[in-house]
This record gives sequence, C-alpha cells and structure tokens, in this order.
Amino acid sequence: MKPILPVRSALGSTDPAALPPASTGEHVVRGACPHDCPDTCALRVTVRDGRAVRVEGDPDHPPTDGVLCTKVSRYTERTYHPGRVLHPMRRVGPKGAGRFERATWDEALDDIARRLGEIARRDPQRIVPYSYAGTMGFVQGEGMGSRFFHALGASRLDRTICASAGAAGMAATLGGPVGMDVERFVDSRLILIWGSNPITSSVHFWRLAQEAKRRGARLVAIDPYRSDTAVKCHEHVALRPGTDAAFALGMAHVLIAEGLVDRDWVDAHALGYPEFMERASRWHPRRAAEVCGVPAEQVERLAIEYGSTRPAAIRLNYGMQRTRGGGNAVRAIACLPALAGAWRDSAGGLHLSSSGHFPVNVATWTRPDLIPRESPGRAPGALPRMVNMSTIGDALLRADPPIEALVVYNSNPVAVAPQSSEVLEGFRRDDLFCVVLEHFMTDTADHADWVLPATTQLEHFDVHKTYGHRWLLANRPAVASQGEALPNSEIFRRLAARLAPSLPSMGHPALAEDDVAIGRAAIDWADPRAAHGSYEQLLRDGWLKMAEAGPGVAPARDLPSAVAPFAHGGFPTPSGKVEMRSPRLAAAGLDPLPDWVPPHESRASTPALARRFPLEMISPPARNFMNSTFVNVESLRAAEREPMVDLHPADAAARGLVGGSMVRVFNDRGEFHARLRVSDRTRPEVATAWGIWWHKLAPGGRNVNAVTGQALTDLGNAPTFYDCLVEVEALEVEALDADAGIAAAPATVGAGA
Repeated sequence: MKPILPVRSALGSTDPAALPPASTGEHVVRGACPHDCPDTCALRVTVRDGRAVRVEGDPDHPPTDGVLCTKVSRYTERTYHPGRVLHPMRRVGPKGAGRFERATWDEALDDIARRLGEIARRDPQRIVPYSYAGTMGFVQGEGMGSRFFHALGASRLDRTICASAGAAGMAATLGGPVGMDVERFVDSRLILIWGSNPITSSVHFWRLAQEAKRRGARLVAIDPYRSDTAVKCHEHVALRPGTDAAFALGMAHVLIAEGLVDRDWVDAHALGYPEFMERASRWHPRRAAEVCGVPAEQVERLAIEYGSTRPAAIRLNYGMQRTRGGGNAVRAIACLPALAGAWRDSAGGLHLSSSGHFPVNVATWTRPDLIPRESPGRAPGALPRMVNMSTIGDALLRADPPIEALVVYNSNPVAVAPQSSEVLEGFRRDDLFCVVLEHFMTDTADHADWVLPATTQLEHFDVHKTYGHRWLLANRPAVASQGEALPNSEIFRRLAARLAPSLPSMGHPALAEDDVAIGRAAIDWADPRAAHGSYEQLLRDGWLKMAEAGPGVAPARDLPSAVAPFAHGGFPTPSGKVEMRSPRLAAAGLDPLPDWVPPHESRASTPALARRFPLEMISPPARNFMNSTFVNVESLRAAEREPMVDLHPADAAARGLVGGSMVRVFNDRGEFHARLRVSDRTRPEVATAWGIWWHKLAPGGRNVNAVTGQALTDLGNAPTFYDCLVEVEALEVEALDADAGIAAAPATVGAGA
C-alpha cells in the first residue's frame, strides 16, 4: 500500500487514519457497521482500483465472526446507488415536490450561513437540529454536530424516538444501560427473549442463542406476534401489546409465593424488596393472565421455571417499550433477575443495552460547555429549550417561540416520526428554513430548501461504541468520497467557519478539530474500563473490548468467561443496589415501584375508541430494512415486495377480508394501504404492520406512521408507536388504481436513517 501524505482533505482530517488508501490495486480496509443495530459488526471492505467491490463481516472480530446481515452485505449497492445525492441541491419547486437544481458548495454554505446567522442573532433557539441513528458513530453522529449547535445556542433535541423509555427504566432500576455480557448467553440454560425478534434485529445474538439451544437451553419468546424468532423458540407467550409489566409482575408474584426468591442476594444487593413484594402481591397469575390475554398456567409455569433454572438470562429489547407503560415495563422485568439471584452467574441476568459499559466522555466529545451563557431569547444562565424529536409534528406547528429553521442529519423524520399528517404539515410551512444532510432524496429531503451530499460509511472516518456488546470499533474510509459528498463533520466545520465572523462563538477551536481528534475525545482513556487499551491500539487493530463495569474486576483485554460483574452488587445506582423501589422517582413525584400502566389506546383503557377502531396495531421493522434505511436499495425492497399487514384469521373473516387483497388501515389520524396477510402468527385483535417504508414508495403515498400518534411513554418521553388503535377494511377500486400508479413509478431515490 502506498504511503499517504498527512494533508488535509475533504474528509476533514490531517491524520492518515482518516484518509482512504491508495486507489490502485486490490486491498482490504477494516471498518465498522454504522447502523442502528445492537451488533455493530466489524467490516472488511475489499477495494479494487479505488472502488469498493465487496463488504464482508470480519472473521477475526469475535462478535461478528465473519457474518453480516443481508442488508449490510449489500452496502456497495448503497454507496454506488444511482440515486446518490452527489452535489449540493437547491429547491426550485414546492416543498415536497422533490424539484431541485444543482448548486456549488460555496453557494450552499453562504446561503445557509446567512439564513442561520440572521435567525441566531434574533433568537438561536428558533433553530432546531434533528438527528438520530442514521450513523451511530462518535464523529459523524453527534461529535461535530452537537458542538456546532451548542456553540450556536440552538434548541437542544431530546433524542427519544427509539430507546429513551427503556433507558429511563434501566436508569431507575439498575442505574443505567448495563447488564450481562451478551457473549455469555451461550452458556445460559434458560433464555427469555422479551420484546425482540433477533433474527431480524440482532443476528449475532441469535447465533449465540442457537448455540445455547444446541447445548440444551430452553428459549422462550414473549411477543404479541409469533415472529421468525418465536417460531424457533421452545415456547411463545403471545401477550397483548402494552401488557409486559403485568406479565413480569405476575411472574414476580409466583417467585415470591413459591419461595423462589434468592433472599440472601436480595437482602444484600436490592433496595425496596418489602415494598416491591407488596406491589407484586396484587398481581396473582389470574389477574396478570386476564390483562395479558394468556393462560394463567403459562404465567405460573414460566415463573417457576425461571426461578428454578441456573443460569437464566433475559434478552430484553425495544419492542415492548413503545407503549404508554414502556418505562415501567422495563423496570418490572429488570427486577426479575434480582429476585431469582440470576446476577450471581456470568450467564445469568439481563441484557438490554451495553452502552453504559463504555466510558464516554460527553464533556470533551460534544462540548456542552460551548453553549453561550447569554443569548437572545432566553434568560441569563438558562439552557436553550428542549424539543422532543418524537413530537416534532406538534413542535413545528405550535412551538413558542416558533421553529424557524430545522437542520436534519442522520434521520428521515417525515417517514419515521409519528403522526405523519402533522409532521408533513410542519415540514411544508413556507416560512420554515430546512437543511438536510443526506445520501439520497428521502421523504424529508423532498421538503428541504437545501440538500447537502453526505458521505457513506465507506467514505469517512469514525469511531463506534455499541449497545449490543462491549467492543469499541474504528472505521477507516475505504474509498474516496463520491461526487462532492462531504462527511457531516466537515460540513459543520465549514458552516462554523462561515458563521464565525458574525457570531464569535462559532470561531471556537473545538469547531475546527479534525475527525481523529473527535474520535479520541469521545472516550475517557483513563477509565478502568478502557485503560487496558489505547486509542492508537484501537486504530491499529480495528477494535477493543471494554472491561467489565462491576466491582473487583481487573481490566483485561480478554475477559474470563467466569466473570459475573454484578454477582456482589455494585450497580451504578446511588445505592449500588438494584433499586426495586426508586428514591429518585419518588423525589420526582412518580410511583417509586414498577407497575402496569395501561396503554393510551386499548379496549380496556379507551372502550369507546376501541368500538370504532377495535384492532391494536404494532409496527415492527421489516426484515430487509433498518428503520427507513435501505428502503431504496432495489434488491432489498424487492425482497420485501410491498407493505404488509397481518391479521388473525378470525379478524379477517369478521371483516370479510381475503389474504392477498389490498386493504386500508385507518383511524382518526390518517390511513395507509397494505397487502393483507392472514395468519395466526399475530394474535386476535392485533394488526401487525411492517415498517418503515418511505411514504413516496408506499402505495397510497403513506406509511404506518400515518396512523401512529404523538402521545408519550410514562418514563423517558418516548413515542408510543405500538399503542395505536386502528380498523382495517378492503380498499376501494379507485384507490387500488391510484396505488398501482404509485407502485409503477421508478424508484431512483435513496435511504435516510
């Protein structure tokens, strides 16, 4: 490989680590998958004469083990997609029409800086960033982006759209997103896969679960839908949506009543057991079964099996969080391993997210200290306002002061945010200045005033933590940028430089740091979890495992399988214990004990609404998409074929609907069209609709979020996508004709996150 001169490039770094290798010959470059998946795979990118020709899983990285999902194995189709945005684009038609003309970077940056500067000098809180997990990297995710908006004094974004309900539940109970090492599941004897379909969403965990099954472990899926994962488990618990907390409390009742609580462990390492015991006493299996719509015998038998099996592990995921009581559900489930003493075993306990095992240094990474102490529009010393991304439709229409500018990166809110009617109305405001950093002309990009071409993962440098395992990964650029695309980090650097003459805060040196420096700043390398390695080692090897977070564990690169980090407590709660009763929630005026919180919309909580819309809708991800990413990749969209909705045979028969027909799914918020699949894999009175299609690639021009609402969860202010009543009926002939025209339209647009 030819030596690389350390000169500043469009990739925004002077460090050779951030520059693509020589463009001649064939070589392999190590990278990392950037997408919103717990597995965060290590990649090997084969480059031939400057063009990436193959993307594979790295066989040397233990969690990846040479395996990639179908989506990422086709990553070259994304990078070289004919619909890539390769130049700055200026809107010339109505918002939403997708009519743009090519412009230069100077024209784009000058106009954007002028418009943002004018607003910032009046009140920077009228500028809102909107971003999420289109890339999970420290550099191209929130590294330079957060620094830019902090220095500007813009509104802060409450990034709630995926995991904040569960995060709040975990923080109240275990102190944060910590738990057992996912690699230890292979040694478990009983695995509860709760609110998760890992065959779709975490293929590497599923491989571990399958190996545990071959060794004799029992697998139980708890999910309203008999997913591909549930089909391959020994047992499926088909509970109603939004009733997971009731099921967990019913299990807790049985554990206590049957004397299966590990009192030695609980007395030493749990806080509030007597109060929790009293709460669980109200949840006899018969009551839990009635709420959940499952047999009482199933609640009782599974609880006894869980309390009698060592080691027993729970793989919790995000599906069960997306109803009103999602935070409390996580709290209730997180108490079960404490009751059973499961934390004593390295292959026992619970795993939701491993994010808390990484020593992220927010102060040096995103630089909140850059927020000006005084700024027009807010009181001295006050922080800029917070805007919840899950209610962006409402915020765009009703925020006070109004949102005048929106800068979107790493997200596609027009497709992914709930209650599309309000989101679309907000994005179509003529007085809203909208800038979108993107790879493709997504639904959101169609509504922008400026679309700026961003690099893909194969074209830029980044550093990634994970939420499914404990390995830090580095991503080196494999090829040069396509067209005039720039990394997010460089776009924000250039905008900051243009704003600095009129806004001195934008001239801070932190806004000029290169990508390699941002990656280094994201991690506290002196923390014991990372102190056994170094940044240089990470860049050299491509990955580095974090040490266990529990007490008394010596940092080591290769951790012994016998380590059980919380065998002796040491949770990152204020008490160091599992907080079954949370003093912090009590201080906030909230119920300190977990309980079942009924859905916003259900037969039980809103009977009048349920008479009009009697089906509870959940909208899990389609197997070949990643949220709204990859929808434009033709081979993956062909595998999905078209939007689908599943109904139980009894529900289809009651409506006179036939499998294979096109149907209308609707409520008072809107409607979308889908192909009906009649299947007993979905439970009665539940509609399972698969997402997230782009609106413009869906029949009828709307996806599942046309019917979801903006009501939030009990904890974490998260969206309630799976807390949604609908009705389903046959589609009229006129609508079918219109859908056929949409389906026949050429799909030369691309995927945002």
